[in-house]
Amino acid sequence: MSTKDFIEKDYYKVLGVPKDATEAEIKKAYRKLAREYHPDANKGNAKAEERFKEISEANDVLGDPKKRKEYDEARALFGNGGFRPGPGAGGGSFNFDLGDLFGGQAGGQAGGGFGGGLGDVFGGLFNRGGTGTTRTQPRRGQDIESEVTLSFTEAIEGATVPLRMSSQAPCKACSGTGDKNGTPRVCPTCVGTGQVARGSGGGFSLTDPCPDCKGRGLIAESPCDICKGSGRAKSSRTMQVRIPAGVSDGQRIRLRGKGAPGERGGPAGDLYVVVHVGTHPVFGRKGDNLTVTVPVTYSEAALGGEVRVPTLGGPPVTLKLPPGTPNGRTMRARGKGAVRKDGTRGDLLVTVEVSVPKDLSGKARDALEAYREATAGEDPRAELFQAAKGA
Repeated sequence: MSTKDFIEKDYYKVLGVPKDATEAEIKKAYRKLAREYHPDANKGNAKAEERFKEISEANDVLGDPKKRKEYDEARALFGNGGFRPGPGAGGGSFNFDLGDLFGGQAGGQAGGGFGGGLGDVFGGLFNRGGTGTTRTQPRRGQDIESEVTLSFTEAIEGATVPLRMSSQAPCKACSGTGDKNGTPRVCPTCVGTGQVARGSGGGFSLTDPCPDCKGRGLIAESPCDICKGSGRAKSSRTMQVRIPAGVSDGQRIRLRGKGAPGERGGPAGDLYVVVHVGTHPVFGRKGDNLTVTVPVTYSEAALGGEVRVPTLGGPPVTLKLPPGTPNGRTMRARGKGAVRKDGTRGDLLVTVEVSVPKDLSGKARDALEAYREATAGEDPRAELFQAAKGA
């Protein structure tokens, strides 16, 4: 929808409702017409499709109280008939630029006091932003990205770490004005808005950052030696940042409002912290669960028993091994893992590893020899060979 359409089209007529229609009346009229002209009910009917688009466009404006108010104000200003050329303009079409008419200094003077309000009226509907004001706008500070390395335990339990950061901030030498004397002037090109209009056809214009003031809206007569007139200079600071418990390696944490300061009252940017986590000699991690491998003796695995297992930062837990526990079996110690977002903890996954002794005493060797003789008829690999032959 172009600016010209917005001014010239009578959306009330499209929906068949009076100008003082209530929201309920507008909604009722739209639903009735939409059902009548919907493409699904009029397949192959181009006129019905075009009519449905007009109805939807009218409802988009009149069904929104804010857009409807802007629409009514604009049409009242232009006499409900669109912008028409004055005497001597000829009978042809008249191309005009609303940005020039209402946005610039000259337009504000020539418009007989229309300059401030209509920039906001059309800016609200077409997302252009008001161009009629000469006030410099606040600017949001830049986002900053930093990195931090935590130990395995710090990542699980959380930690407060110092971060030294460098960012752009208001220049201390000129108090952020960019001028040695602290008295910059309003940029004459953009009249302090930081933006300039460029024609794009269709009766309206688009805006770009002003090339003369680089979007600041101000120009320094005597540029500051430190910031060279930009009003911004590098600043270093150290912050104490709290890293939440349970972060994982490579995770990117966003801290709102902890980035570079804004300009002219604008909000600060955000700080993004990329976390690197070191390894642990005993514990590993799988999501919210911690992992540990615990060696057990052959007799514990074969006969069963109780095994003490270390935990991260807490007392050991005791797990019961059932008789005949195979090598590599994983058991679970609940609530002994990493901290989740909701404050609960994951589990500790304990993997059993049967430890084979390298040196045996005479008594132990005799016992194993006796065991081997007692189980001589058993072949644990019989099923393996049978399955290999079948394959």
